[in-house]
Amino acid sequence: MALWNWFGREGSSGFGSSSTAQEVTDGIDATGLTAIVTGATSGIGKETARVLALRGAKVIIPSRTLESGLRVKESLLKENPNAKLEVMEMDLGSMNSVTSFSRSFNSSNRHLNILINNAGIMACPLQLSEDGVELRFATNYLGHFLLTNLLLDKLKTTSKETGIEGRIVNVSSSAHSAADNSWISLEKINNPPKYLLYGAYGRSKLANILHANELSKNLQEEGANVTANSLHPGSMPTNIARHTNLLAIPLKLMKPFIKTIEQGAATTCYVALHPNVKGVYGKYFVDCKETLPSSHAQDKDLGKKLWDFSQDFLKNLNRPK
Repeated sequence: MALWNWFGREGSSGFGSSSTAQEVTDGIDATGLTAIVTGATSGIGKETARVLALRGAKVIIPSRTLESGLRVKESLLKENPNAKLEVMEMDLGSMNSVTSFSRSFNSSNRHLNILINNAGIMACPLQLSEDGVELRFATNYLGHFLLTNLLLDKLKTTSKETGIEGRIVNVSSSAHSAADNSWISLEKINNPPKYLLYGAYGRSKLANILHANELSKNLQEEGANVTANSLHPGSMPTNIARHTNLLAIPLKLMKPFIKTIEQGAATTCYVALHPNVKGVYGKYFVDCKETLPSSHAQDKDLGKKLWDFSQDFLKNLNRPK
């Protein structure tokens, strides 16, 4: 048993750091629910999709290429032939691609109950997306911000028609605590005074929390039956760091203390499905427990500033009409 399991303690939810995604959803029937899980072609995203499908949900798997998405679908169906899975093409680093995906999904007659903004890249070299945005910020945050905005009416309509609470789940990271409040401008995002691989990642993950908080405020003011929350899944050996080998040695040393993929997907599945989270807005979860994020992540003015910056930037993009 990993040492992580020895230190993991159950909290008020009844779950802790050693709980798995299957354990936290045991007995939950998600039949009739439809979920979109970004980043479901590997790691905790794939495990999240697997467990949601195991509980009966229909899971949409956005993938940069249909080929890679269909491979994942095939592997999941081998384990669970009854899984309801659909692959659609989308590249979160491209706002055109996100728009195209959302238009296609919204034009269908499908409901949408759960949106899990999970996909992310970590330590890639400095490069800009096709829209001229630092790639991690574009992929980890801005693509998800746009995706959420474009699917929000579908989530609201579904909740009204079914009476079932809609849930938006932003997968963040404890790395958000390394980010400050001085970076919300395109110039600073693209040309920081000093480019640090993990600093850019932390900024994007702080943005994920601020997004969930500001969205929650708007949803509550509107009285919508849709919640938004964020979380830290824990540290685990996924391919999120595939652009660097800097973590190779530390991960080997930390292996006894880090989570498995099954444990890493637990908090995501808990926030997405568990009845304990019904009616909960704008909270940050770690190990299936509400936890306070950094002071910057709790800054309402910073959240509004980021929201306005994101809206203004996307309005100025020449996306197809």
